[in-house]
Amino acid sequence: MNAWFSQHRAALGLAFRRLLASPLNTLLSLLVIGIALTLPAFGYIALDNLRDLGRNATGVQQISLFLNLDAGKKDVAEIENRLRSASAGKWRFVPREEALKRMQASEGMAEIVASLPRNPLPDAFIVEPKNTEPEALEIMRKEIAGWPKVAHVQLDSAWIKRFDAFLRLGKLALWMLAGLFAAGLVAVTFNTIRLQVMAQSAEIEVARMIGATDGFIRRPFYYFGALQGALGGLLAAALVVGGLYLLAAPVGELAALYGSAFAFRQPAAGEIAVLAGLGAFLGWLGAQLSVSLSLRKFD
Repeated sequence: MNAWFSQHRAALGLAFRRLLASPLNTLLSLLVIGIALTLPAFGYIALDNLRDLGRNATGVQQISLFLNLDAGKKDVAEIENRLRSASAGKWRFVPREEALKRMQASEGMAEIVASLPRNPLPDAFIVEPKNTEPEALEIMRKEIAGWPKVAHVQLDSAWIKRFDAFLRLGKLALWMLAGLFAAGLVAVTFNTIRLQVMAQSAEIEVARMIGATDGFIRRPFYYFGALQGALGGLLAAALVVGGLYLLAAPVGELAALYGSAFAFRQPAAGEIAVLAGLGAFLGWLGAQLSVSLSLRKFD
């Protein structure tokens, strides 16, 4: 076991030395890999932020339940019990007096409200369901509409469905883009390893003559591809963080104009680790293919 660990440490050290031996080539390769991973990674973060923005927008996740004008306290309590039994999530009761005060506080509405002979607004419940999928929201809306003393249930289901369809389309496009760039990353690593194998062909032949196994010969190339991919993934994460940082101020100003406090969510440590791990895997895969094909001429 000690010998096995020793061989892997030696292979890892050799891979590091090869990276440092040609800094310019290494930098260019890392830039190519980093840019290839940056675009799908940025797209993932952008879609995630867009989903949060859409779900946090006013009224998007809410179902407004309006009672009949003749509904009393007993009816309000019955609706609360039904909401509790249906596990509807969070809800808030808005008395008709509170709704009238809010309407009166709106710009240009004070005189209109003052001229009304009585309060025309009904009692209402604002429901924030746990399940915000469009189908689940529509099912809940239909269920609530059938309850007694419920005059109207409001849900902009068409907007939610359009938004959900847009997100699904974005995810599909993102997966296609990620697949294309992953293939490009494998191709870059494949070509880099192939050139290394050709440059070290004499060393490989001598190593085989003195009894070196295929695993011993292949291992440094595998580590090289994985290290190059992992470093490219970290570079991609740095580019994504930098891009979000540059966009933070303009997006914050735009959100403030619409009365919102939206801010981009930065990638979490786990997501950065996944990106580096994905780069390492693709680099290892490219090295695996390249070494397997390039060493055939030595057989």
